[in-house]
Amino acid sequence: MAISNLTGKTALVTGASSGLGVDFATELARRGANLVLVARRQERLAQLASVLEKDHDVSVRVMAMDLADPEAPRRLFHQTTAGGGRVDVLINNAGFGIYGRFTDIPWEREAAMLQLDIVALVHLTKLFVGPMVERGEGAVLQVASIGGYQPSPGYATYAAAKAFVLNFGEAINHELRGTGVSCTVVSPGVTATEFLQVAGQEKGWFHRMTMMDSPTVARIGIEAMLAGKPSVVTGWMNKVSTFSQRLMPRKVVTAVSAMVMKTD
Repeated sequence: MAISNLTGKTALVTGASSGLGVDFATELARRGANLVLVARRQERLAQLASVLEKDHDVSVRVMAMDLADPEAPRRLFHQTTAGGGRVDVLINNAGFGIYGRFTDIPWEREAAMLQLDIVALVHLTKLFVGPMVERGEGAVLQVASIGGYQPSPGYATYAAAKAFVLNFGEAINHELRGTGVSCTVVSPGVTATEFLQVAGQEKGWFHRMTMMDSPTVARIGIEAMLAGKPSVVTGWMNKVSTFSQRLMPRKVVTAVSAMVMKTD
């Protein structure tokens, strides 16, 4: 049966050292889940683990690794399942974007983003979903973006990567029907995290007007996952935006996307 109660379950959160990862972990701990937190920054993970264990009386394990390393997903799987360990919930949150003209972005930077945002996400899903299906219970939350709903000049590769995540997640959720395992895709809009800073973009008018706080986005994602929904867009303005695009020619959608992504 699908997971609807997290008490005593084990949830693995990638990208858990900042932003949405911290808030996914906090929301899961608040609901009684034990945690495996994964990110590159050991010190931040340890600090978060200490707070969550104290505040929510849950067990938290930290694993510092760079999931952009092609061998990292398999290593993570073996370390978490050794000795009969299990992961009931997988939160594929790790990822980053790069802002700029496609021709100006170094390939090495873009390749690292695609490795993390697509390849690592698919690999982790492949590794952890199999055992979930064997047990007849589990849940996966894939973090996409409203950028995945349209071409996004300035974020051409990132938006395309998130379109992949959106379609991949919804497709395997359909394939998993009747197994007791679900896959939900959460598509946030602009969220108050380190994303823009890492991407190299300053806040523009659109960012300031639509920005949501990270804990709210995390809560919406977890609630959708527990409800077994195939996907959810966070925030009413983002819902209006993604719906209205269906009514416009693709050329217009692309032009509007380019306009709203410009900074001051």
